[in-house]
Amino acid sequence: MKRAYNFNAGPSALPLAVLERAQKELLNFQQTGMSIMELSHRSKEYDAVHERAEMLLRKLMNIPDTYDVLFLQGGASLQFSMVPMNLLKEGEVGNYVLTDSWSDKAMKEAKKVGKTHVAASSKEEKYTYIPTNIELSERPAYLHITSNNTIAGTQWHEFPNVSVDLIADMSSDILSRDIDVSRFALIYAGAQKNLGPSGVTVVIIRKDLLAKGDDRLPTMLNYRTYSESRSLYNTPPTFAIYMLSLVLEWVEEQGGVQAIEKKNAEKAALLYRCIDESEGFYKGHAKKESRSHMNVTFTLPNEELTKKFLAEAKEKGLIGLAGHRSVGGCRASIYNAVDMEACEALVQFMETFRKNIF
Repeated sequence: MKRAYNFNAGPSALPLAVLERAQKELLNFQQTGMSIMELSHRSKEYDAVHERAEMLLRKLMNIPDTYDVLFLQGGASLQFSMVPMNLLKEGEVGNYVLTDSWSDKAMKEAKKVGKTHVAASSKEEKYTYIPTNIELSERPAYLHITSNNTIAGTQWHEFPNVSVDLIADMSSDILSRDIDVSRFALIYAGAQKNLGPSGVTVVIIRKDLLAKGDDRLPTMLNYRTYSESRSLYNTPPTFAIYMLSLVLEWVEEQGGVQAIEKKNAEKAALLYRCIDESEGFYKGHAKKESRSHMNVTFTLPNEELTKKFLAEAKEKGLIGLAGHRSVGGCRASIYNAVDMEACEALVQFMETFRKNIF
């Protein structure tokens, strides 16, 4: 079977080696006579998988011992609520930087819990850049950012230096570049872009923040529940965590996060060069200084050409290139598992398509 070049924004491409490994182990995991999906989450076989996933993530991201690693469900969207429910106290203000609709949704959920403040925003310019002029409110509880913006195709290349706890939704660029975890109070990420399949959400939280969770919170919405039970209070998404562990092993085999970061920069440079050298035929949505290395967004001269581009791309096995409905145009999501061959195939198609129009 010829595999597609998968540029979907999420769920997105997974490494072929990981899929083949999972296929091989699917019916009989470690000679148990059962699939990993059938094992009890209390079994020693699954417990080893669970522990290895946390260990590998700590190693690859150099997570300090002062942080807990939690495995939850509900995606980043549930974290939009859990963050303020656990960390936004009466009299304090949740500060948000608005850089696309996901950060906007995060703040809307926080408003249901307590006071919020827009510390910076690029909304007035259609989220085409990352704002740097941050103005905190009085009594800020935290500053929340979205590190990479899948819809607009923008990314924080330098994180803000603030005197308040920094919280980041890293769903679409976690593990894609080397970061200093100690600069953040809490990081959360849905797995379905760089970490694995949909179904598990990773939360990296500084341990002192766990005390902020009110005992009156619903049990499953309190971070302490997951910390105190090693994320095993109830049945976790065992297959998704197993796949996460395989993806983490794959990242380690590639040379770790620094090697992945180098490859991602090369892929992004290739695509942006194609856009910039197209004499205006392709136009990038994001301003150059804010361009994402994960989601390359661009437009064509008109809607008719866009539809033709997407249809012909699909015929060539280039899948998932339609831009988000709120922005339109095209979007190539080039997460960790999207290799250089896929990016080269896309660039070749883009250049041929443009030449055939004229």
